[in-house]
Amino acid sequence: MNLTQKILNAHLLSGTPKAGEEVSIRIDQTLTQDSTGTMAYLQFEAMGIGRVKTKKSVAYIDHNTLQTGFENADDHQYIQSVTKKHGIFCSKPGNGICHQVHLERFGVPGMTLLGSDSHTPTGGGIGMLAIGAGGLDVAVAMGGGAYYLTYPKVVEIRLTGKLPYAVAAKDIILEVLRRLTVKGGVGKVMEYTGEGVATLTVPERATIANMGAELGATTSVFPSDDVTRAFLKAQGREQDFVPLCADPGAAYDETVEIDLNTLEPLVAMPHMPDKVDTVAHVGPIKVDQVFIGSCTNSSYQDMMRVARILKGKTVHPDVSLVIGPGSKQVLTMLARNGALSDMLGAGARILESACGPCIGMGQSPKTNAVSVRTNNRNFYARSGTASAGIYLTSCETAAVTALAGVLTDPRTLELDLTVAQPEQFEVNDNLVIPPAAEGHEDAVEVVRGPNIKPFPLGKALEDTVTGKVLLKMEDNITTDHIMPSNAKLLPYRSNIPHLSDYCLTPVDETFPARAKAEGGGILVAGSNYGQGSSREHAALVPLYLGIRAVATKSFARIHQANLINNGILPMTFESEADYDRISQGDELELPGIRQAVEAGQETISLRNVTKNETYTMRMPLTERQKHMILAGGLICYTRSQAE
Repeated sequence: MNLTQKILNAHLLSGTPKAGEEVSIRIDQTLTQDSTGTMAYLQFEAMGIGRVKTKKSVAYIDHNTLQTGFENADDHQYIQSVTKKHGIFCSKPGNGICHQVHLERFGVPGMTLLGSDSHTPTGGGIGMLAIGAGGLDVAVAMGGGAYYLTYPKVVEIRLTGKLPYAVAAKDIILEVLRRLTVKGGVGKVMEYTGEGVATLTVPERATIANMGAELGATTSVFPSDDVTRAFLKAQGREQDFVPLCADPGAAYDETVEIDLNTLEPLVAMPHMPDKVDTVAHVGPIKVDQVFIGSCTNSSYQDMMRVARILKGKTVHPDVSLVIGPGSKQVLTMLARNGALSDMLGAGARILESACGPCIGMGQSPKTNAVSVRTNNRNFYARSGTASAGIYLTSCETAAVTALAGVLTDPRTLELDLTVAQPEQFEVNDNLVIPPAAEGHEDAVEVVRGPNIKPFPLGKALEDTVTGKVLLKMEDNITTDHIMPSNAKLLPYRSNIPHLSDYCLTPVDETFPARAKAEGGGILVAGSNYGQGSSREHAALVPLYLGIRAVATKSFARIHQANLINNGILPMTFESEADYDRISQGDELELPGIRQAVEAGQETISLRNVTKNETYTMRMPLTERQKHMILAGGLICYTRSQAE
């Protein structure tokens, strides 16, 4: 077996381990972050389960850390109190980005990790099978429930050779994106093999696994080897080490070979992470802002290389350089060894260890700016400035660019960029709050601020569903389009009614008002609908607005699951030409839809009443998903089973 199969099969609870089949697996660990976590814990409470049943669950507060009003602070208090009551560890603001901290302090090779953040696969850098999911799926897993997924195909990414000077792990994953595109990983796990793997540190592996999410992949995974052992030992966690690798001669569904010796610095251009070219070819475009950090590139090793490049120099006068170390551990070590002073001396602005600029939570660039960033996504308007162009690069490229004022190939440096892993990392977990001891939960009061509102629930599927096409969209609509996540809106993640006024406004500013006036309807979109973040608000808010069905050419994995979890019908055109035949404003009808779902039909009829046409739609549902859709979503189904 390959490594993916070994871990999956060791956790298999039901189903046939064959690509394309639905299986359920046991989840060992969960993580949440505050922009998705508040809703996940409200859903967990709604299930009526006293204490989590996982080996370890951790709540991180790392997204909504700008406190410009009471809302974020109130949500932080809710998360800290609800986790204390239910057996969950809580990482307070300032402790770091969830993926960076989990890698450092909690990840265990061979375990399964389910997180309410699409970049949870970062844990694959330490040999975990780490999967991003909607908050409701994570809530179920915390309660001891199985996680259901389609058994994936496994793609071998075989690495040979060694990275040349000033070429980074970020360039490896950008090369994979260039070859496979943002849709190339759908239904697949990326498994890294070959002698080149041993040349990469755990943080470098984590960078690659992190951006596997941009491929649409279920997850990415690296072996657990001597490099992994050394990292865990330096974290004071050698006892967590487990050696893991694929069997000799293991079979894969596909193989992609990358000779690391041949790679050069790469850049993803606006507005998609697979729009990749070489830095040398793109050329010296003028740059206004550089951001170094995020869950992709904020490790100690990343930061030390940046400090070495900046030491004794000055940032270009036309560039604003902001740096966000990924964790309190990293920031403390930079402060102790003088690297932080080197950054400050060069003119860098240092951010707290949090998610930040990647999601438009501060540091939005100026109008029409060019911003070079080390994060993982450059979707339109995600930075908070719609007119800005976001370019994704390695830390090395970003640092030299900040000095030069134009996009610059770091191979022009004459500097030793070798950074050895510390024999011992700085370990101080005093910002991780443990839960109440078992049996003492009743003494904990859960604190709810006025910003926390009830979340919507689906309703049982009617015999016939009708609705107007409220919006017709193109390909690659992201969850940032569906439910924007900027600094003004993130504080309202627990307030669905407020968020509803902003749903799909990047596509059409009139959509929320029209949806409310019509009492709901149907959405139509192109391929890869719902790519990007795992945020289930992109399903919850449309549910609140009365959206009953979404018809697309294809869906992104997590968003499709979130729609089903909330009782919204996810349909795909059997003939993509039918997409072109539908117009915004058409009245659509799904006659006999309840009977069709009950019968397990994989194809259903969608009638265009306005044009007197009928289209064949595909909606293959597993037996479990069928019952969820009939009941109105996962919570409604769970409640019906308990009655």
